[in-house]
Amino acid sequence: MNKSKTRGNANSKKSRPAQSQNRQPGIQAEMEPQPRTIREDYVGSGKLKDKVALITGGDSGIGRSVAVMFAREGADIAFVYLNEKEDAEQTRSLVEAEGRTCLPIKADIGKAASCKSAVAKTVKKFGRLDVLVNNAAEQHPQDDIDAITEKQLVATFSTNVFPMFYLTQAALPHLKEHAGSSIINTTSVTAYRGSPGLLDYAATKGAIVAYTRSLSQKLVDDGIRVNAVAPGPIWTPLIPATFDKEKVSKFGSDTPMGRAGQPDECGSCYVFLASEDASYITGQVLHPNGGEVING
Repeated sequence: MNKSKTRGNANSKKSRPAQSQNRQPGIQAEMEPQPRTIREDYVGSGKLKDKVALITGGDSGIGRSVAVMFAREGADIAFVYLNEKEDAEQTRSLVEAEGRTCLPIKADIGKAASCKSAVAKTVKKFGRLDVLVNNAAEQHPQDDIDAITEKQLVATFSTNVFPMFYLTQAALPHLKEHAGSSIINTTSVTAYRGSPGLLDYAATKGAIVAYTRSLSQKLVDDGIRVNAVAPGPIWTPLIPATFDKEKVSKFGSDTPMGRAGQPDECGSCYVFLASEDASYITGQVLHPNGGEVING
């Protein structure tokens, strides 16, 4: 028996039924079972006390987990979402329940002006910015490279890669003002092992690894650390919004742990990288992926 299968279940009495959503971004409120945002027994210890974080894709999934865990560690939160109003309001509620202030920002991060505005709204609200989390992404499976249209290719890069440049450009003047500032980017296991059905998505995630390493060297003299997290299969709205019902029902079962991970099993990586616990770490990638051994 693989004992790892029983850990990380949002509800151990429920299996994950076949399900799909016919839109992107996906909606967390419609998922069954609900992804786990934070463990009930997770105890904050002030690792991010009075810091301010801006998180893209913070309305659901990994982004929501990062927002709530950061809040439990003492940070105030701004997060960007596209149009998932119900999910965004739930994230706001969860952050405020931790006793911290939350600013949801509705914006299309594929546009440079929207990214600049999101940073400006964050600084206006909180007076500072300490942590930038570039997390939002989209993916569109295709069995054949010829099926990847110009429209899809541009959309995937416009969501997954370009905003990291736009947001970093806007955030840098503010990050430079405070010691211990950091940037954390979300890449993927697909950047390391590839994915034949997600060619454009995997390409963006490989670009993020290179961007993280290059930016870390660029900003090291400014005292800004730049790292990344490369999740494996994690139970988030992106999954039912991307794959068919059969694939969703088996999602994550091919990992050594035999299951998909939960968002909070990634969120703790972001807490670590944002905190002083990671003061000697930059240009690196953490791999919460269920036991797959990744090199590179």
